[in-house]
Amino acid sequence: MSRKAKISGLEKIAAIENYLRGEDSLNHIAISLGVSHSSAKQWLQVYHSLGPNGLHSSSRNIAYSAELKVVAVRDYLSGGGSHMEICKRYGIKSTRQLRNWILKYNGHEELKASGTGGTPIMTKGRATTYDERVEIVRFCIEHQHDYAQTAERNFRYPTNKSTHGRINT
Repeated sequence: MSRKAKISGLEKIAAIENYLRGEDSLNHIAISLGVSHSSAKQWLQVYHSLGPNGLHSSSRNIAYSAELKVVAVRDYLSGGGSHMEICKRYGIKSTRQLRNWILKYNGHEELKASGTGGTPIMTKGRATTYDERVEIVRFCIEHQHDYAQTAERNFRYPTNKSTHGRINT
């Protein structure tokens, strides 16, 4: 998915600063730039949370530490403010991000640092036959869709194939 913005960061900054000076409404800004009202509201939130630089397009996601996530979630849950206020206080770009952390926290999941990169599951590809793919899928389903375990399993077959794509045994 492309990260190229339809509206440049400079246009967003100018529009939000016009709004903050009382020179324009969010609704008019959205209509004139051809975006939804919720997009203009999101720009305003980002401007408040991260300042004008937060509105520039980036090719990378923002990385948040596990400690910041926990502190922000606990602050919200203890009544420290609305989603928007917590985002402003901790420099979180999106209330959606904060809400996702709250759901994980309340579900007793560990809030991990972001931007550290996940463990790649499938790093090396190789050619497989139809029968190999069927067996791999069967294994994955039988093991509750554990993709990491499936990827770790070494599915090796003889390279001697019949003319119908099946493996001679």
